Amino acid sequence: MNPQVSDKRPPCPHCHSNRVIKNGSIHTGKPKYRCKDCNKQFVENPTPQCVPQEKRDIIDKLLLEKISLRGIARSVGVSLSWLQKYVNEKYRQEQWKVEDIGDPEDGVDIFILEADELWSFVKSKENKQWIWLVMDRKTRQILACIVGNRSEQSAQNLWEQLPESYRNNSIVYTDFLKSYACVIPEDQHQAVGKETGNTAHIERFNNTLRQRLSRLGRKTLSFSKSLFNHIGAIWNFIHYYNANLELS
Repeated sequence: MNPQVSDKRPPCPHCHSNRVIKNGSIHTGKPKYRCKDCNKQFVENPTPQCVPQEKRDIIDKLLLEKISLRGIARSVGVSLSWLQKYVNEKYRQEQWKVEDIGDPEDGVDIFILEADELWSFVKSKENKQWIWLVMDRKTRQILACIVGNRSEQSAQNLWEQLPESYRNNSIVYTDFLKSYACVIPEDQHQAVGKETGNTAHIERFNNTLRQRLSRLGRKTLSFSKSLFNHIGAIWNFIHYYNANLELS
């Protein structure tokens, strides 16, 4: 019999193998094991980690700041694995659209909108993911956001996400990306350069996103590994921003 294997050691909870060896201990002193077949690490009869609501509220706020998940885990005193599961669940429940904005304001005939794209990536810089955004110039509210490539289909998805009242009664200022012209009606579309200032507000919001979300930094170790969480994190910030426009 292999001297490293003992009947007293618990079987692997993942593959049920008995080829288990000791692998140190956790912070409470409880022994930790590793399965030689599936290489999973585990403890016997793990105690579920109960994180109080006060800590969860702090985590929700820190997710809106330029802090990595590892940094949040260290600061709040939770395990990285628990935090990742919490974030996954939070973003799974995220609403990936703006809330119903209701009827247009009285006396408003035309909405002035600004649209722009923000470069980002998921997992590696070869996997480019462009963040498309539309802002109401007057209210500064983000009205639509999609993540994709720079194709006409992405522009179409962005346009369709806009509330109908904005699609029918707006002038949209964009850069010279041809995809916009293929989707936005000609009489509603104005392609302009940065020097005009007509896209200054949405460009400033792009900078806010980069400053507040570490996963959107051009040079970062906190990049997204999952496209789902990438989109969820962006929408999480957009909802908070729309509700607290003084953030900008």
